[in-house]
Amino acid sequence: MTNAAMSPCVRNCCLDEREVCLGCGRTLDEIRRWSEMTEPEKHAVLTLAAQRRAERLARFPEDWPR
Repeated sequence: MTNAAMSPCVRNCCLDEREVCLGCGRTLDEIRRWSEMTEPEKHAVLTLAAQRRAERLARFPEDWPR
């Protein structure tokens, strides 16, 4: 049984100054390449995206979509 990575897209695409989506936490490059990534790559991106979202929430709590 595989643990397929689901896209974190929340249909709220808005990029910050670092080209990181405010909705899902992925970089523009990660968004573009998502469908071509292997499952391990997707899981790595999900981890990084969650870290980015947490960091942004800590810095700008009023700007983060909930």
